[in-house]
Amino acid sequence: MKKQIVVFGVVFLALAKASYSQTSSSSISQGTFHSSSAQAAANGDFVHTLMQHDPWDRAVFMDGGFGTSGETSDHFLNAGVRLGKVLTDPALPGVLRGQFEYAIELIPYWQAFTPKQTYTLTTVNPPRLVTTGGTYPGLSMTPIILRWNLVRWKRVMPWVQGAGGLIWTNHKFPPNGSRGTSVWNFEPQFGLGIHYFVKPGQAITFAANAVHISNASLGDANPGINATVQFQLGYTWWK
Repeated sequence: MKKQIVVFGVVFLALAKASYSQTSSSSISQGTFHSSSAQAAANGDFVHTLMQHDPWDRAVFMDGGFGTSGETSDHFLNAGVRLGKVLTDPALPGVLRGQFEYAIELIPYWQAFTPKQTYTLTTVNPPRLVTTGGTYPGLSMTPIILRWNLVRWKRVMPWVQGAGGLIWTNHKFPPNGSRGTSVWNFEPQFGLGIHYFVKPGQAITFAANAVHISNASLGDANPGINATVQFQLGYTWWK
């Protein structure tokens, strides 16, 4: 942060000296910096005004989605919070120009809705019918979110990310007949989205994530859910 302040100060000082040669260097540098930021915000350039400070972001969101391939009857709904920090200055040319962000998510409300299944349990005498599936309440944490924010535009900021998380459910998920699975599952994922700034430092967030769910053979069996598609709507505050 100190390095960035020094760089900005030198740039603004040079511009100020060219325009106002009779004003002291330090006063001009400070005044030009605030004037430039205010002018950028006034022109609706919310992205560049914000991202030059490598800000923190806080968000609330809701996700909803469904399974693909053989799991199209599985549906998901969750809600949570996110905390992130922009760590780098802009890099790369053209439309790829962006800044790297690290973030974490906590989802205290996580729900999976699956079709109920009935099978015959033959390990007991006499055999009996058992029903699995239904609703699976739980919670999730995603401690690793690696995001690239694209900063070419003024009021919208697209991004792409890769992430990895952990899910706990109050009974074994996903349902797998008599073999069982695990209450713990991992969720590697890839997503893309966009922030639309409604005012300086505040944005509506839209996203889509492809999420794989698997217990990595920690359970009785590991059928997993190869891919789910989940859509996100959220609101993000930057500071």
